[in-house]
Amino acid sequence: MSVMPDPHAKIAIPKPKLITRETDPLHIIKTRITTHGRPVNIAGPMVRYSKLPFRQLCRDYNVDIVYSPMILAREYVRNEHARISDLSINDKDVPLIVQVGVNNVADLLKFVEMVAPYCDGVGINCGCPIKEQIREGIGCALIYNSDLLCSMVRAVKNKYGDKLRLETKIRIHDELDQTVELCRNLCDSGVDWITIHGRTRRTRSSQSVNLDAIKYIIDRIADKNVPVIANGDCFKLSDLEKITKYTGASGVMAVRGLLSNPALFAGHDICPWGCIEKFWYWALEFGGLPFQLAQHHLYCMFESMELKRSLLKEMMNLKNYISLIDWFDENFDFKRHGEDGFGEAIEIPYKK
Repeated sequence: MSVMPDPHAKIAIPKPKLITRETDPLHIIKTRITTHGRPVNIAGPMVRYSKLPFRQLCRDYNVDIVYSPMILAREYVRNEHARISDLSINDKDVPLIVQVGVNNVADLLKFVEMVAPYCDGVGINCGCPIKEQIREGIGCALIYNSDLLCSMVRAVKNKYGDKLRLETKIRIHDELDQTVELCRNLCDSGVDWITIHGRTRRTRSSQSVNLDAIKYIIDRIADKNVPVIANGDCFKLSDLEKITKYTGASGVMAVRGLLSNPALFAGHDICPWGCIEKFWYWALEFGGLPFQLAQHHLYCMFESMELKRSLLKEMMNLKNYISLIDWFDENFDFKRHGEDGFGEAIEIPYKK
């Protein structure tokens, strides 16, 4: 059963939920190498796509920490409809980091107060390069406004301390020493960990991530003892070790790689068929996922699996869940939850 944030901003809001060692994101980041023999892996925030069914799917395939989509603080704290639609969770959705787009302390503190009972941490988005967000002082704009960003971090940590974890996800500056200075200031302000996307605000995703930049920054803030997560170009499990070994990061955040293959951290180089069946199960079990969004999730996974182009085109021409389920039954050996072999197949089980 989903748990929805209290839609009434003026009603007394529950206290932050109790973080245990098993659900504490910071503890997981610091100890995963000793408990599991590998660095921590994280499913990063994806606009629209990091909804509850997809988060649960990622958890089914060895993801340690999962983020919500970015939520705009100004809308969430003022609009009941935004609160209902932007965040749904359940008791399996742990540890969860709720990412926020925000440009002032007041909205951030109100936002954190409202989501703290339902998550294990909050991440401030300082990496979104969309021009509209930057114009409003959100996303990438914050890496050029260190005073504001650090004041927001201090405000949250002064109020909540270790009862709630706080992360900042940043991009790099053209001049890397600016990023080093920003990270050192964030550490001094109390941030629990920093995620560094190794691209500038103008770097296209088609260009390789700058691992040298991430390594440069990590080396120069090592004395702060604040974990750093590397973000960018993680598409296979082997990338987790390669990136962390080269940069010295405590772990890796994947975004595009997980969208096309939610099982990548379980060692699958190509999305397995079982992932499709599990996605269907969670999407229908939890509900609330718009049809076109579910359709696009399936499209991304099928592209990774190199589904026949004619079938991919057919699927994208469908208009509702009923016709999509019928299409699956017509073309594949499509198992439901509870049936023998559900969620286990690797290859596409074509019927024709």
